[in-house]
Amino acid sequence: MEQSGLIHGFILDGKGGGQEIGWEDLKIWSPENGPLWLHFDYTSENATNWIQHEGDLDEVPAAALLTEETRPRTTVLEDGTMIALRGVNLNPGSDPEDMVSIRLWVEENRIISTRKRPLLSARHLAESIQNNKGPKTTGELIVNLTDMLTDRMEDTIESIEDRLAELEEQIMDSGGYELRNTLSNIRREAIMLRRYLAPQREALVKLHSEHIPWLNTDNRIKTREVTDKLVRYLEDLDSVRDRAAVTQEELINRISEQMNTRMYVLSLVAAVFLPLSFLTGLLGINVGGIPGANNNWSFLTVVLLMIGVAIIEIILFKRKKWL
Repeated sequence: MEQSGLIHGFILDGKGGGQEIGWEDLKIWSPENGPLWLHFDYTSENATNWIQHEGDLDEVPAAALLTEETRPRTTVLEDGTMIALRGVNLNPGSDPEDMVSIRLWVEENRIISTRKRPLLSARHLAESIQNNKGPKTTGELIVNLTDMLTDRMEDTIESIEDRLAELEEQIMDSGGYELRNTLSNIRREAIMLRRYLAPQREALVKLHSEHIPWLNTDNRIKTREVTDKLVRYLEDLDSVRDRAAVTQEELINRISEQMNTRMYVLSLVAAVFLPLSFLTGLLGINVGGIPGANNNWSFLTVVLLMIGVAIIEIILFKRKKWL
């Protein structure tokens, strides 16, 4: 069915289950049969044609269901509600911050949703209906979907927090250059997730605060709980972002300390050899009259002199606590 553009189609029975339907059943469905949920792949030509010409949709909701780029929002119209939500990308080989979008047009007895990439929350929602453990009403389906989308963010955010905590320990132990890329990746993931999820909070707030006929009191309470959960995740991302900034400062400080220590050692070595280089340069000039040029003990005398100078310098450095 998915290859034809219709991924899932269910008529809810009001008991947690539903009748799975296909393209042909759409022509005979009526609100008296029960709430209808249709989930499409909007990149399919069949799905696009049905939404634009056969779905009895106005131009605005039809365009919203087929738009390529969308931002989380809730828009209440006279005959229905447009909802756009995002979930973390848990598809194999994908980055979690590469969010997956779902677009919904919700009427009292019909829900039409579209996506481009696979969304695990929609798949699990369909499985719950097949197992007679799904939503009973239109409002409950929307609440369950938003709850699943939000729950799947937890593991991703916890993974970012765990990676940051491990990185903080590594920086305290070593603080090397190789940790900078890892820290940058963590900061980028947290910032991108935060940027994509912040509008979803506003969409959920509007969803449970607007007067929407198909949302009952229980649905509104559950939606508010989902919103609170999303707010906590956003606060966790804010904490990760701040901790990552502090960690980056600590890493920069430790790298600077390492550089300063190395430069200090090199400066001491240069300071020790500076007078010795002066002596060797002075005695190495090729002019007449160099003392000891004809004395067999001159070389040994100069070597002992240079060793003595080096020892005196080291003693002076230690007294001044430069070593």
